[in-house]
Amino acid sequence: MRSSILSPHFRPGKHFALTWSIPDSFGGMTGALLHRSRAFVRLAGHPVDVLTLDDRLDYTEVEQKLRDTGLLIDGIRVFNIWDWLREHDAEPPTTSPTHVHAPIAMSAEVVEQRRGGAVLIREQRADDGETVLGVDRFRADGSLLVSDRRDPENHKRSLVLYDRTGSPVRSWGSAWGIYRYWLDELIGEQESFLIVDSKTVARFALTYRRRKVVTMHVMHGSHRSADGTALSRSRRTVIENLDDFDSVVLLTEGQRDALLSDVGPHANLAVIPNGFDAATPGAESSNTSERVRGAGIMLASLIQRKRVSHAVKAVARAAAAVDVMLDVFGEGERRPLLEKTIRSLDIGERVRLRGHDASARSMFTKADFMLLTSTSEGLPLSLVEGMAAGCIPIAYDIPYGPSDLIEDGRNGFLVPAGDIDALADRIIELEKMPVRSLEAMRRRAQATAKRFDDRSVTSRWAREMERAFERKHASSAPASLVQRSRRKAGRVKRRVTRLGGLYDRSDE
Repeated sequence: MRSSILSPHFRPGKHFALTWSIPDSFGGMTGALLHRSRAFVRLAGHPVDVLTLDDRLDYTEVEQKLRDTGLLIDGIRVFNIWDWLREHDAEPPTTSPTHVHAPIAMSAEVVEQRRGGAVLIREQRADDGETVLGVDRFRADGSLLVSDRRDPENHKRSLVLYDRTGSPVRSWGSAWGIYRYWLDELIGEQESFLIVDSKTVARFALTYRRRKVVTMHVMHGSHRSADGTALSRSRRTVIENLDDFDSVVLLTEGQRDALLSDVGPHANLAVIPNGFDAATPGAESSNTSERVRGAGIMLASLIQRKRVSHAVKAVARAAAAVDVMLDVFGEGERRPLLEKTIRSLDIGERVRLRGHDASARSMFTKADFMLLTSTSEGLPLSLVEGMAAGCIPIAYDIPYGPSDLIEDGRNGFLVPAGDIDALADRIIELEKMPVRSLEAMRRRAQATAKRFDDRSVTSRWAREMERAFERKHASSAPASLVQRSRRKAGRVKRRVTRLGGLYDRSDE
């Protein structure tokens, strides 16, 4: 139910959030997806179904864990494509499938995955142990659900859906085909809004065009390469086909302006930042009595893009002048390297890798400062939440996000990207600030964060959904000369960009 007449007003329709998966140790994108969904339920009274496409077999446990920690609330459900297909029988086919596969027989190259003793996945790999040749997915009763075959030579793929008697009912030449079938079955003929956060899933979502479904893509990260000189290869397909979404949401004005300068005008671009829950404890008070001077916090996946090693080294250098500590919350493949760095600097008592902790954000009310050292961001939710709790941000001046919130020296500190010495100097400066000046900085940080409270952000989502709906249903009308000229100019610019080799050749 809506809390008041001032609550955001959404256009009638179902709401879906589509992503690839909900990993055990998820980062900012999934956190922002779940936070936004909670805000839609709390403030607008609109339920949200979170949709996943991966092969996790424990989503029942995942969902319960998220509910226990408050990351899922009543009104939000999680649906996985394969679990949903296991529980819902397909309608009889109007035509026979074009191909059928023999089930995978057990052998040394076959790996099985079970749930509750039942085999649900059987995967066959090539002799190299890496190349997947085929996957059979089963129902809990043992009946074959979907056969999936992949030819490593010509890269052709073939998927077949079976009923409980083993008869084939549908077939597709790609995984995207069965994804579209599932969304059609799940959504039906209802007016709906489908929000896509994952850049991987966005490539598929470009192809899902339905009259009653408004598709919206949130671009969380930079569309450029790490050095900013080219367009990201991993986002290339989406960047070249932005108009296939009814709305593309950027997190900051700077990100939108940069995208426009790279690809030309697009009428479907909007800016909606990540929001924070103003009711969160600590969001309205600096909590001076609880805060620990010298205590730093960092919420970041332990991956290359986050450059956590820079934060570790900066704290080590600052510790020579002031008494500081750093708690890092997050997991990732670079943990062994970070542990080695911490040992080599002999700062094991000052820097702690705390792993993934769903309650880590509550530490913003106790920490003195927070660090952000990424190569690029969208608008980190943790940055907004930390400032809302009066935790002083010290961040690299990167695209995009930090400079949209931080006024250097007033509500936090901006540091030249990659400058570890400058990062250490700002930590020292903060710790030597008089208490009165420091508390004033905390209040200014909180005042800045108030612009991003959930009610304001959710209202912006409601307005953009309305605009996206109107654009979608006006698109069948003949385009004006100006509109046609703009579209042509955009296509020409994207073609020049592509032919000029300005796309990044890495997936960073």
